[in-house]
Amino acid sequence: MAFQTEQLRTLLAVLEHGTFDAAASVLHVTASAVSQRIKAMEQVAGQVLLQRSTPITATAAGAVVHRLARQLRQLEADTAAELGLASATQGALAIVVNADSLATWFMGALTQLPRDGSLACEILREDEQHSVALLRSGEVMAAVTATATPVQGCSVVPLGAMTYHAVAAASFMERWFPHGFAAETFAAAPTVQFDRSDTLQENFFASVTGGTIHGIQHFIPDTLQFAEAIKHGLGWGLMPEAHCGEGLNNGTLVELLPGHMTQVPLYWQRWKIHSTALDALTDAVTTTAAKKLRQ
Repeated sequence: MAFQTEQLRTLLAVLEHGTFDAAASVLHVTASAVSQRIKAMEQVAGQVLLQRSTPITATAAGAVVHRLARQLRQLEADTAAELGLASATQGALAIVVNADSLATWFMGALTQLPRDGSLACEILREDEQHSVALLRSGEVMAAVTATATPVQGCSVVPLGAMTYHAVAAASFMERWFPHGFAAETFAAAPTVQFDRSDTLQENFFASVTGGTIHGIQHFIPDTLQFAEAIKHGLGWGLMPEAHCGEGLNNGTLVELLPGHMTQVPLYWQRWKIHSTALDALTDAVTTTAAKKLRQ
């Protein structure tokens, strides 16, 4: 089975722009030509590759071909860069990163990349427990993830662990735990959650009480505003060490169970292809993580 380069570029254009008409405009061909190329690819694959929805999306088989198309584009761009040629196929390095890594250490890795305008990054934000799904679909080339088992076609290296402390504002502790921390009171105390896929608070609560959270919960899907909500006394929650250290030191934040830390191991998964750009990104990420995360 072999797809033509123009077919793979067409599939990329359709998935990136959402419709046959939009892809045709980008590729400077007719929508009919786009449709014919996709149908030819589906005949070769023996399967439907695209869901004709709005926007158009990839089927499970289409996701596999989508990954191939993106890998080919990156290899072409790397080759052009090594030859000193301008590349018409250069795309951004698509990476999925969890919000807390973005807010604490990951930007330091991006600052190590070349500043000559030759390399662009597109960051997608997703919980570290769910990010590998974007690798499997071909939407991203690399991921900061909590999954140690490599996705097919990817390599994996450990980065270290994000350290979290269960904290609350001093005023919150005085209101809910006037006589010190108590598991019975903990069950009713308000909680701050990042979003509905966030399991950090649930896991901590279960480790302390053996039960599930049933007090009111606030959902704040922004790392810095999540921290602000805790500082303002809306509830307790787990904050990255980098965000709660100052508050713990000056007394505005109080640790619910001093010394009881939560550590989330993180891993770097990336396509298993030789790519100069992806290699440079990997070096930057692993070097920064070695300095910023607990090893």
